[in-house]
Amino acid sequence: MGHILIKGANIVNEGKIFKGDVLIYNDIIDHIATDSYYAFPSDTKVIDATGLYLIPGVIDTHVHFREPGLTHKADIYSESRAAAAGGVTSFMDMPNTNPQTITIEALEEKYRLAEEKSLINYSFYIGATNSNQAEIDKVDPTKVCGIKLFMGSSTGNMLVDNYEALATLFKNASLPIVAHCEDENIIKRNSETFRQLFGDDVPISYHPMIRDRKACLTSSEKAIRLALKYDSQLHIAHVTTADEVDLFSNDIPLSSKKITAEACIGHICLDDSMYDALGTLMKVNPAIKTVRDKEKIIQGIINNSIDTIATDHAPHTLSEKKASYFKAPSGAPVVQHSLVAMLELWKNGTISIEKIVEKMCHNPAIIFNIRKRGFIKKGFKADLCLFNPNNSWTVSSENIYHKCGWSLFDNQTFNTSVETTIVNGNIVYQKGLFIEDNMGERLSFNR
Repeated sequence: MGHILIKGANIVNEGKIFKGDVLIYNDIIDHIATDSYYAFPSDTKVIDATGLYLIPGVIDTHVHFREPGLTHKADIYSESRAAAAGGVTSFMDMPNTNPQTITIEALEEKYRLAEEKSLINYSFYIGATNSNQAEIDKVDPTKVCGIKLFMGSSTGNMLVDNYEALATLFKNASLPIVAHCEDENIIKRNSETFRQLFGDDVPISYHPMIRDRKACLTSSEKAIRLALKYDSQLHIAHVTTADEVDLFSNDIPLSSKKITAEACIGHICLDDSMYDALGTLMKVNPAIKTVRDKEKIIQGIINNSIDTIATDHAPHTLSEKKASYFKAPSGAPVVQHSLVAMLELWKNGTISIEKIVEKMCHNPAIIFNIRKRGFIKKGFKADLCLFNPNNSWTVSSENIYHKCGWSLFDNQTFNTSVETTIVNGNIVYQKGLFIEDNMGERLSFNR
């Protein structure tokens, strides 16, 4: 460690863009300057950032890194590398592993694994079930990011469908509840309807009709009613419908919101016109829906109805994904390309770079009360991403770092590239090279 000076960058932070220098000392942002007339130690490593943009490292609050138990698809080491290559400096991982993360013991085992393997910072959700409230009550809210609630059993047997258990969870929660909202009964009825029409080989284009907008809206409305009743902090994951966007407030400060919403990259960048081309590769839950839904989600990001952008990075092998409709698992690898995918919307004038930084860096830190991360501020942890706004490259098997070896963005050309990713003051990725001398840290929370 020591001193690093990032010199002459276009710094994007808290709604502003300005040219300046950032001096890092050990793991902390030590100084931010808008001129070059200050002294710095002679042993400082200088990074010439002329023409580049410096942003806080991306905080991805919704990933499935598959460890333990599903490591043929992905693992903490491989996916944290891919994340670092994409400018992501912190992740929050979901509990549907094997074993499921529904006890304190299983939770701490994942932290132990990450301490050994993760190149970036980490936290893990504890999963809710119909019967594990006693375990959830033991969680230290300063050390764990949140509670994951599946109100649709899209990822196994973690569906919480007992109303008394739901009410107790919302009443007792001392940390954010992050909810996957789909109504299971509606999905089952729709599945049976299309199974009768097509048998087991339902065309993938019917996926958004099986996991339809009614299933999403019904479940999201139920979660919001519970949160309002018990004054809980609720964050609804991967909003997919125009109707759901209208459920969320955009006229109060984020610091005052207790009910917030997330959009995921697949639902921002893709729509149902792409099922024929991508097939089951774009089978995700909740389903990717219409152009109108995509446009309403983007508008919700711009007008602050939607508060965060995440990935729902959920790798599967290509052989698993190429099975027939009911057998193909839902989920896709996204974490390496989330930032550059959003920057395409900046380049084409859809969303400002300031708004992207707000939703991917600042707001995750605010909503989850992450301690001293998510901003370029003196005294904050030096988690930073430096990107080139004018460097075109094409996604291919040679430059994909996801363990599964594929991406939703295969063969797509991006017009920006991540140059350098710094985690806790350490350069972990620079122009295609990884520096693996230091591991990431466990996130802590001001609660």
